[in-house]
Amino acid sequence: MSLGPVELLVIKFPGNQFTGEIVPALKELVDSGTIRVIDLIFARKDKDGNVLVLELNDLDDNDYASYNALVGDLSGTLTQDDVQQLAATLERNSSAGILLFENTWATRFRDAVLKAKGQLVLNERIPHSVIEQLIAG
Repeated sequence: MSLGPVELLVIKFPGNQFTGEIVPALKELVDSGTIRVIDLIFARKDKDGNVLVLELNDLDDNDYASYNALVGDLSGTLTQDDVQQLAATLERNSSAGILLFENTWATRFRDAVLKAKGQLVLNERIPHSVIEQLIAG
């Protein structure tokens, strides 16, 4: 299987206030073919610093149904060690959604570059705060 560029995204939710508000936006990205979710895991750190990792199968039926439909066949790519390392950076009493996804929109472009014998020299994401500073002057 040929994958396009893959990214890891960790989204923090202070106060363990995890809601399903991101599901429609994520579903839109998946349905439009912009991204393909490879893996999705949730982590919670309680007030004592204990980490609970929740995979899709650990979610209640409603949340499972919402998120499972978005995740591709490669689920299980992130390991418990990966998640524990990422969750270690969380403040106490917070949660995180950990998302591994393929930028499927870039696959056709990548294939065209390879066919043209092009070689990737640099691929770097510029933080939004840097762009804001540049625009502000």
